[in-house]
Amino acid sequence: MHAGKLVFAQLMEHLPLRTFHQCVARYSGRYPTLKFSHLDPFLCMAFAQLAYRESLRAHQAKLYHLGIRGNIAKSTLADANEQRDCRIYMDFAMSLIQTARKLYASDSFAVELEQTVYALDTTTIDLCLSVFPWARFRSTKAAVKMHTLLDLRGNIPTFIHISDGKMHEVNVLDILIPEAGSFYIMDRGFTDFARWYTMHQAQAFFVTRAKSNLLFRRVYSRSVDKSTGLRCDQTIALTAPKASKDYPQHLRRIKFYDAEHDKHLVFLTNNFDLPALTIAQLYRCRWQVELFFKWIKQHLRIKRFYGTTENAVKTQIWIAISVYVLVAIVKKRLNTEASLYTILQILSLTLFEKTPIDQLVKIPMCK
Repeated sequence: MHAGKLVFAQLMEHLPLRTFHQCVARYSGRYPTLKFSHLDPFLCMAFAQLAYRESLRAHQAKLYHLGIRGNIAKSTLADANEQRDCRIYMDFAMSLIQTARKLYASDSFAVELEQTVYALDTTTIDLCLSVFPWARFRSTKAAVKMHTLLDLRGNIPTFIHISDGKMHEVNVLDILIPEAGSFYIMDRGFTDFARWYTMHQAQAFFVTRAKSNLLFRRVYSRSVDKSTGLRCDQTIALTAPKASKDYPQHLRRIKFYDAEHDKHLVFLTNNFDLPALTIAQLYRCRWQVELFFKWIKQHLRIKRFYGTTENAVKTQIWIAISVYVLVAIVKKRLNTEASLYTILQILSLTLFEKTPIDQLVKIPMCK
């Protein structure tokens, strides 16, 4: 089936092209597509991101075998990114996300829970102010922010909002629609008691770090096993006037000692049913969203955006997200135990090989 096909071509065979064409049709426009279709910039950017390359110029002779038509100049790619509606690639990314979530729905992760657990975080993507003046962040700096909700079953991004650099991360809670029964893991940057109470009323659970200046009174204390690292498990009431008005019900405060890093961590949650140690373990899973940001930033070619408009930047970000999710889909379809990030590393080194992908992902990286 894969005889003679390059690894990149094998990977792209998993793209649902019918869905892609539906996304293109949804945002019709006058684009020159005979020589450079809507799919061509997607394939170019996908290759550049997976291979961690700045340019396709050195590989022009192999472009046909990669599934990319014609000679691709940087200006051609930049024009495509600027002129073709970024919502095409956003909708396609979201369709891939839906597929991936179904594939990973029954997977377990570090904490045994039936409920869906999300990690919510924001990363800032720095830009050059002189090149991207529309993205002014500070007086001498430009940036966009990517607000992401990561489903920890499969580490699949389920909600992404790309904003200008001035939007504070806590404001994304106004856009997010909480799912009843699900857990949302957040860091202290999302501290807002009124917004937390909205989540609580939606019957969603949150787990976050408490700020050091939190004003509260203890209502009740539960016994804890200090050998596990737990130091206290309390029911508290907020005492600061505004905070107590914004969140009028009790919260749960859990203190945990992280011996590995010699740190005392204090968690807040509105869930009173799970064991205190499980709450602490849930928060530790939040680092998965940081791995996702790390990959996205490493492979976005931040200093070499193809196109300088807001549409071009968003197009490139959405294609990077699509590539990440596509690899997650392929991982599940190949039924491999290799981690998603291991597979991404393998692909970055083998895109021009003709070995079947299912054999590649079984080869140890330390070979």
